[in-house]
Amino acid sequence: MSIRRSRPVDMELTTRYIQNSLKLESAQMLRIKECAAKHKIVVILGFSENVNDSLYISQAIIDADGEIRVTRKKVKATHMERTIFGDSFGDCLDSVADTAYHTYSQREQIHVAAWPPLFGDEDGKGLYSLSRSGRTHSSMTLGSSKKLIKLLGTAAVAQTYAIESQSFVLHTTALISQPGIDLMKSQGGLMGIPGGGCSAIFGPDGRKLTVDIPDTEERMLYHHLDLSEVLKSRAFVDVCGHYSRPDMLWLGVDNEVKRHVINR
Repeated sequence: MSIRRSRPVDMELTTRYIQNSLKLESAQMLRIKECAAKHKIVVILGFSENVNDSLYISQAIIDADGEIRVTRKKVKATHMERTIFGDSFGDCLDSVADTAYHTYSQREQIHVAAWPPLFGDEDGKGLYSLSRSGRTHSSMTLGSSKKLIKLLGTAAVAQTYAIESQSFVLHTTALISQPGIDLMKSQGGLMGIPGGGCSAIFGPDGRKLTVDIPDTEERMLYHHLDLSEVLKSRAFVDVCGHYSRPDMLWLGVDNEVKRHVINR
């Protein structure tokens, strides 16, 4: 009988990660906000947020005037993320903002989905959806045209989200390099292979609007979004409008922030 031992936590590496995680009120965040205002762009920033030295997987919507419109934390850290990151508060459910240029019920038009580089081993023991094959190489043919279509693991989720919410989905993925793998000692894990990129933009009808780029290369994707396409899709199916039955099926949400200390 063999016993598999988990890797010990590298406290020195964890300390460095905490020190390098971004605080909302910091010179680094101020520089990002100033850059957004200078170039008149909306920035959707995914980052490791440091709140009194507790870490959260966070996202900020910075408007073209440099002001932060929304910050939110991931509702529940996934799998190994729980060794480093905490769970969100109730205010993370308010995640849609009007910018210069509510998920589903908040009537979003553009959804930004951020994913880490989740390439895993090809040994067949882990989740197929998180393997290199499951994320990039699965394919199918359509009819007599024999048209080849890539089915990406996380991108398939983003494509489905676009169809269900009738919104444009900016599916953004991070990359990991061999030096990063060596530093984190993640060989053989979910982040054990260089690459991880499968970014794409999907239209509200699920159509992929961009061309795939190599999974090991860092590039920018551009596409002009015609928001009238949202109306075309919602005229067909609007899951929070004419195609919903709140008299029969509804969602309960508690977005109250639960504080550690309550003064009465």
